[in-house]
Amino acid sequence: MEFRQSSKLAGVCYEIRGPVVDQANALEEAGHSVLRLNTGNPAPFGFEAPEEILQDIIRNLPNAHGYSDSRGILPARRAVVQYYQQRGVTGVGVDDVYLGNGASELIQMSVQALVDDGDEVLVPAPDFPLWTAVVRLAGGRAVHYLCDEQADWYPDLDDIAAKITDRTKAIVVINPNNPTGAVYPKELLTGILDLARRHGLMVLADEIYDKILYDGVEHHCLAALADDVLTLTFNGLSKAYRVAGFRSGWLVVSGPKEHARDYLEGLTMLAGMRLCPNVPAQYAVQAALGGHQSIHDLTLPNGRLTEQRDVVWRALNELPGVSCVKPKGALYAFAKLDPAVHRIHDDEQFVLDLLLREKIHIVQGTGFNWPRPDHFRFVTLPRAQDLETAISRIGRFLATYRQ
Repeated sequence: MEFRQSSKLAGVCYEIRGPVVDQANALEEAGHSVLRLNTGNPAPFGFEAPEEILQDIIRNLPNAHGYSDSRGILPARRAVVQYYQQRGVTGVGVDDVYLGNGASELIQMSVQALVDDGDEVLVPAPDFPLWTAVVRLAGGRAVHYLCDEQADWYPDLDDIAAKITDRTKAIVVINPNNPTGAVYPKELLTGILDLARRHGLMVLADEIYDKILYDGVEHHCLAALADDVLTLTFNGLSKAYRVAGFRSGWLVVSGPKEHARDYLEGLTMLAGMRLCPNVPAQYAVQAALGGHQSIHDLTLPNGRLTEQRDVVWRALNELPGVSCVKPKGALYAFAKLDPAVHRIHDDEQFVLDLLLREKIHIVQGTGFNWPRPDHFRFVTLPRAQDLETAISRIGRFLATYRQ
């Protein structure tokens, strides 16, 4: 008997770890060195976890043998509450915080608890593809609203408004944005909240990069801008604290929770079904949020992450037929290939051919639900010299590449 994947997976894709990964793995198994720029994984590029986080986990291992509360341990949830109180979020207590095995698990749980077959969720284009995937897996329809490259990759409020229907349940806001690196101004966020308020939408705020900011740009916590809109805020330790492998994230529910009792019962049930988050990693949360924020040293004008962002932005724009809006946050650049110069009609084939020839693994723009095969995402985590070399090799590849 042949076993086939569930029909629920039809149309679900996650190209960050998609089919090209298999080819990259095969190259490495054959002895080749592959520059992995497909995920924002700090550890392979020499970013170490803060020592105080590691020490807190080690000291608490004797207390982490059993299950915790399904929402997570109390000290970690209390630390999350205090963090958002400092950011200006009101009306949040420890029972409004759910810890998870990374923010990704909590994104899946929150959408699964909300979406019925045929329901719609507004998702940015380009997006972090997990959002589109989980909406489809839940039986819903991801409706993509435009982020405008000519306007620093900001969402287009008129486009969002035009795509709201009587089946729309929620709007996803990724800020700072993956893959574009955009950081949204306060006026834009209040405009999105106004649309959510007028149409009775839940807001799903993905803010995992809220501490990775460049050039003095300020991040505005969406939940702090409106206490009358039900907002779910997702964050975690993976990026700002360089512990992606710990899978330590959280979800905070804020706004008029009295109108969402039934939904929150469902979310709590899903939290209980997984028993609890990884307990040792929960002990990292309090130490991380209450300790020295070493990420700020990396994003200063002379910090390593800023230097690498600058190298990528400059070097990509120097390639013939390539342009890139300067990222203001996060760990990525979303580069455009001028269709008049690079006539690429299949961008997955493009990244596969680049991998085979240059041993550089990037992700095609359509993998982020961008509608045209004219972009790719470049991770800014390697050392500056390695980035210069990699982009030079991409330029050499593009100079002769034809489809």
